[in-house]
Amino acid sequence: MLRSALFRALLLLLLLPPAYGGPVALVLNQQGGPYAEYARTLGEHLDPARFPLSLHASPEQFPGPAPGTELIIAAGTEALRQALARHGNTPILAVLLPRQNYEKILAEHSKLRVRISAIYLDQPPGRLAAFVRQLLPQQKRVGLLLSQDSRPQFGALRQALGQQGLHVDSEDSDNDTNLLPALNNLFARNNILLAIPDGSIYKRENIRSILVTSFRYQKPVIAFSSAFVQAGALAGLYSTPAQIARQTAELLAQSGASLPPPMPPTQFAISINQNVAESLGLSLPDESTLRRALQQDREAR
Repeated sequence: MLRSALFRALLLLLLLPPAYGGPVALVLNQQGGPYAEYARTLGEHLDPARFPLSLHASPEQFPGPAPGTELIIAAGTEALRQALARHGNTPILAVLLPRQNYEKILAEHSKLRVRISAIYLDQPPGRLAAFVRQLLPQQKRVGLLLSQDSRPQFGALRQALGQQGLHVDSEDSDNDTNLLPALNNLFARNNILLAIPDGSIYKRENIRSILVTSFRYQKPVIAFSSAFVQAGALAGLYSTPAQIARQTAELLAQSGASLPPPMPPTQFAISINQNVAESLGLSLPDESTLRRALQQDREAR
């Protein structure tokens, strides 16, 4: 009996595909900040014997993959552009960038034939919708600002928010001139501004105007980064660079350079600005309660 069991176990091991391993080139948008956090965490979670990691601290420092490189990880928009310019047919995994940036860059390089995938910064629509409902269950009208880049995402967001019993409204803001008129229209009709990653709208120079307008209307903003929450948004649902780095390491351990289709982040973080909540007269669930609720909500996964 024991000999038979050992034989079956040995046979199974022989039939399994060999564990992937190979050099990985990591290209960062820039040194420091979230990119340094990503690089540090990735290095801590990758097996160096299986995945020797070469670090390029800026796109300009990446001359192309060294011979034998099995995968390029491009952390950030400009890093992806450089990786596509110098990939040498090496597969590419893009991280730390919004979905709209990834798809826009791919459209610019539509003639390239290289395996490529991504882990977006964008939260999946179901998780985002569940977060809005759990955070502010009494508020049913949600407004979004959209540009020509983010407009293609509206259908999926509207469906997910609708499944949570929320009414969705939008205004177009394709330039800074119509930002404030669009905001005024949205806040006049809706209870919440749901901000989604869109670099043409939520630029550093626009954030203050957006938040000042929200305070004037006494309407909350739900954001997509911790910095946005610290600046004055009510709350945020996002994934940290460390979380995306851990997901990257898990992906490599499971699939190696056999990249799956682009995907949203699997791990997430929550931030609440209690000062803003008090100023708006809102009593909110704490972060741990919200996390448990999202983990239990099938649509949020």
